[in-house]
Amino acid sequence: MRRVSRIAVAGVATAALAVTASACGSSSSSSASSSGGDKNLGLALAYDVGGKGDQSFNDAATAGLEKADKEFGYKSTAVEPQDGESDADKIQRLETLAKQGYNPVIGVGYAYAPAVKEAAAKFPKTTFGIVDDEQIKADNVADLVFHEEEASYLAGVAAAKATKTNTVGFVGGVDIPLIHKFEAGFKQGVEDTKKGVTVKSQYLTETAQEGGFSSPDKGENAAEGQIDAGADVVYAAAGLSGQGVIKAASAAKIWAIGVDSDQYLQEALKAYKDSILTSAMKNVEGAVFELAKSVEGGKPATGVVRGSLSNGGVSVSNSNPKFADDADIQAAIKKAEEGIKDGSIKVKTS
Repeated sequence: MRRVSRIAVAGVATAALAVTASACGSSSSSSASSSGGDKNLGLALAYDVGGKGDQSFNDAATAGLEKADKEFGYKSTAVEPQDGESDADKIQRLETLAKQGYNPVIGVGYAYAPAVKEAAAKFPKTTFGIVDDEQIKADNVADLVFHEEEASYLAGVAAAKATKTNTVGFVGGVDIPLIHKFEAGFKQGVEDTKKGVTVKSQYLTETAQEGGFSSPDKGENAAEGQIDAGADVVYAAAGLSGQGVIKAASAAKIWAIGVDSDQYLQEALKAYKDSILTSAMKNVEGAVFELAKSVEGGKPATGVVRGSLSNGGVSVSNSNPKFADDADIQAAIKKAEEGIKDGSIKVKTS
């Protein structure tokens, strides 16, 4: 089983246990898999590394599942990843879910790309989704992707306005193009907002298998190093590892910026929330729900479905009153949002 954050509360640790793929009928009348089932049991999530309880990416997908269950009377399911699993393991997982009658079946994370491609070809009547990959071209696959760089740009604006040491940090979970987008947008937002601010960047691992997205201790150590070097705002795009970054920021009484979900509101991070300035969010919850809604309505979404600042797919959170009530920060954020939306600000992706 995956490792659970050592700063997670007991309730979250319990919730992070594997959810088995149990099935029973629902009120949905959507088409089922090519195995010939009469009913759609609901949607199915296959989690990425970090799994349920990461207070970030995977939990946002879970919120979309729960919303679909409530809206459509589904009895959906979600399945945890296993350490060291292969593409063959992922393929078997997706095919089993499709065969049981779940629709849509969503791989939560780019690592599912080969598995989604193969499973979708075998189950053409099932809609598949994949979060954070847009390379699969198939009539029954929706590529759920985001302009992460736009939300990260706004995070950079906030960091530049909040820093007093003129040094801020970025912690990336894994050194891959997806996370480079977070870093690029953040750096550009900082530089465009306040000249002379140094951005210190560090990636935790070269591959996801090394724990870059699932090791709070790695995140904590990286953040401590940046804080020792003068950073007083640290932004993490590192999944579960980001919890360690937030913990380190809280201990040092500096600002952390969360990612993917509104981490100020996460129960597992309650002890540290006063140190969470804002979060650069991407609406994975909405993407998961809307895909389920399209299947339920009989017109499944396919192709690239991209969330942006303009369509509400990415944003920054306002839950912390110190952020929401800071007129200087809010004015700078608003100006940046307008510039991105009207095209006068072109946000880099690398």
